[in-house]
Amino acid sequence: MSAVTRLTLITHAITDATQSASFPLDEPLNALGDRMIGKVGAVPAADRTVTYHAPEIRTGQTASALGLTGTPEPALRDLDHGDWSGRSMDAIAPEQLMPWLTDPEYRAHGGESITDLIERTRAWLDTLAGRGEHITAITHPALVRAAVLCALAAPAQSFWRIDIPPLTATTLHHRAPAWTLRATALPLT
Repeated sequence: MSAVTRLTLITHAITDATQSASFPLDEPLNALGDRMIGKVGAVPAADRTVTYHAPEIRTGQTASALGLTGTPEPALRDLDHGDWSGRSMDAIAPEQLMPWLTDPEYRAHGGESITDLIERTRAWLDTLAGRGEHITAITHPALVRAAVLCALAAPAQSFWRIDIPPLTATTLHHRAPAWTLRATALPLT
């Protein structure tokens, strides 16, 4: 029998881009994000063996504020929004935004497509399978959505139908041959 790998994905706290529905740059948490984390406090480390965080400032700050010391993991980086980074969704013409929201292959903005993100996430999940560890990873809602789709073998078109709020935990388990979804978008308490 193969070892069970438990993966808990925690989304970072709120930033200005989150609050204003903008495509993020590498930005810090804002005051609301800091207050949210202050209410949560530290995350218990009882059975965690490995901790990672995405390379962006906001994930490192979230990890630190939750009392976690982790290793930056490039595979956990946010979806590359290309030319739209730093811009409000309202600033993007509807004829450009709608294809991005409906076509998982869309990449005319110069960034990653949703299918690119899903494949990057699937490759990272494959590196964790069979390790028999409890892994905690602080990352972005987009990456958590992609991980859920991988676990469920769901189509990429379902990406926008999964709501992953800030400071929530999603847990996946891997027991050969596949990942399973244990819980999704649970608020940290």
